[in-house]
Amino acid sequence: MPPRPSNAPRSAGLLLYRRTDANPDGVEVLLVHPGGPLWARKDEGAWSVPKGLVDAGESEWDAARREFTEEIGSPPPAGPHADLGEVCLKSGKRVVAFALEGDLDVSEVVSNTFEMQWPPRSGRVQEFPEVDRAEWFDPETARAKLNPAQVAFVDRLLELLG
Repeated sequence: MPPRPSNAPRSAGLLLYRRTDANPDGVEVLLVHPGGPLWARKDEGAWSVPKGLVDAGESEWDAARREFTEEIGSPPPAGPHADLGEVCLKSGKRVVAFALEGDLDVSEVVSNTFEMQWPPRSGRVQEFPEVDRAEWFDPETARAKLNPAQVAFVDRLLELLG
């Protein structure tokens, strides 16, 4: 694959994980489903780590924490984080992610919103949540749900946890 231009959009996100005895890997990861009508009927391959664009002059870690807060509705838990590296999406966007251990009640997720014209060419602008839901998944299920480029983050987390 040819190298991506250094000016490609850059996003940062957090892969929150919690330990569990419910599956052989001993861990579950938190993923979010994009909101809005374009994603309403998409499931496998549509989910993501909570992430967003890195602002000019902002560190990737600060951007990941800010985006988590915006998309989840509460700040990430305090604690040490681990760098999960970078992946490149089909669009050319670069995504860096950090692993952070913690827990949260997904029924309390309240995302920020965005506006878009919907239905197309209707002239009507509607507001939608950026994230319509969040769920905990075992690593195997997470790999199927995630945008394919982001699967590497789950694999890297499992390597880190040994």
